[in-house]
Amino acid sequence: MDIAAHPTDLMPGQMLARGVCRHLASLGLVTVEELVPTRGLRVDVMALGPKGEIWVIECKSSRADFMSDQKWQGYIEWCDRFFWAVDEAFPVDLLPEGTGLLIADAYDGEIIRMAPEHKLAPARRKVMVQKFATHAARRLHAMRDPGAGLGWP
Repeated sequence: MDIAAHPTDLMPGQMLARGVCRHLASLGLVTVEELVPTRGLRVDVMALGPKGEIWVIECKSSRADFMSDQKWQGYIEWCDRFFWAVDEAFPVDLLPEGTGLLIADAYDGEIIRMAPEHKLAPARRKVMVQKFATHAARRLHAMRDPGAGLGWP
């Protein structure tokens, strides 16, 4: 994704992620998008809180997008809290109990339902914080030096 993309140039899920990231930043969390916690999984947004807490937010732009997601339960073991981010028109009754909910658009978001906390084991937390830092550093390096051959996914 182009870091400076105008919201009208983004896909619906990317617009949700943008608003989610803005909202979480206002709460003191830092975020990265499209992080791979383990092979075969890619989270839409991962947030790191000031005390090292890790949140995963899956952005769903439509009913069909949600219904086609068969991997979301695999994300729970990689975070302390799991959220869905949807727009205000999304049928939220489809979303599973025991998960958090954010309503967002391209400009901001709001936590409607706080996700229950399931604390990560210390070794898993260390791995995830390192992945977060590496992902963020590579993204920044690729933005500053696109010709560096980082092979950014």
